[in-house]
Order: sequence, then structure tokens, then C-alpha cells
Amino acid sequence: MPEISPESLLTLEAYARERGAFRARVIEHKKRRTVHLGEHVTLLFEDELTVRYQVQEMLRIERIFEQDGIRGELEAYNPLIPDGGNWKATMLIEYPEAAERRRRLAELKGIERRAWIQVAGFARVPAIADEDLERENEDKTSSVHFLRFELDQAMRTALKQGAGLAIGIDHPHYRASLAAAPEVRAALAADLA
Repeated sequence: MPEISPESLLTLEAYARERGAFRARVIEHKKRRTVHLGEHVTLLFEDELTVRYQVQEMLRIERIFEQDGIRGELEAYNPLIPDGGNWKATMLIEYPEAAERRRRLAELKGIERRAWIQVAGFARVPAIADEDLERENEDKTSSVHFLRFELDQAMRTALKQGAGLAIGIDHPHYRASLAAAPEVRAALAADLA
């Protein structure tokens, strides 16, 4: 399983010096890894760089510099790095108005398990959601979920050879799908072993 080691992280001082350039690089990188499904759901497909950025930001915000704290952050975030046979994505459900958000999160219970990807010529691959902890209760779902999509060798080979990729959600209260843009498909295919 790929992971970020504590020794590979920048110190708080070094990160403070390099943060502007690093942040700009990550923002540009995320453009090729972000998929908007309809108006209210975004999937950010994670990789080592996106996770490294999140860890560095958390260390900066929380002023964490001791080894135990750094290891704790890495234990929380390293599982978000795909292993070459899968994709991992952060799902964000976004409604700016608080009352609408409450109402919609109640309607959208289970949405995280209704996300899917489909490589052209293959069956849909459903998301495996929230393996770290339950993010839904009897009243509503969370506005953030963590998804994993497992791809078999034939799918990975087809993607590396240029097969199309569709991404979507099929929930009774929210349906959206799209063909991944060429730059997104290429970035995600590059993640595969």
C-alpha cells in the first residue's frame, strides 16, 4: 500500500516558505482530478500529491510538529492514497443554504453507495463508501464521504489503452452522470498499475 512517510514531509518552517508555490501546483493538479456530478456533488479523485497537501495543511493549521501527532495525521490520511488497482475519491455534497442543505442531506441518505464508475465495455463499478467510519445516521447523510472504486486488470488495461470512462450517481433523489473529460480520464488512468 503506497503511503507518505513522516520523513518525507516538510517541517512547518519549510512548508511555510514553500506553501504558496506548492498550493498553486496542487490546485492546478486537482483540476484534472475533479468531477462535478450535477450542481451539488463533486468527486475529487485523490492521489499521493493531493493527500500530501492535505496532511501538510493539517499539520500547519493544527501546529503539529511532534512525531506522535504527525504519525496520527498520516494514519488518518494515508488510506486515501489509491494503490494502483483502485481509485479513491472524496465526495462533497454542496448546498450553500443551510435549510436546504439539511433537507437535502436527509433526502440523500445512501447517496455515497450509489456512486459508480464505468469503463467503456465493462459493467459499472459501485463505490465502496466510508470504510473508516459511518458518516450517515438515521436522520441524514454527511456532506463529505470517502469512496473507493476497485478496477480489475482488464479495466485497468482498457483505460491505459484509451477506453472511455463514465462517472455517475444513481440515487432516487439525485441522478447525474457524465463522460469523463479526456484530461480527467488520462490523469486517473495514470494512477493505475
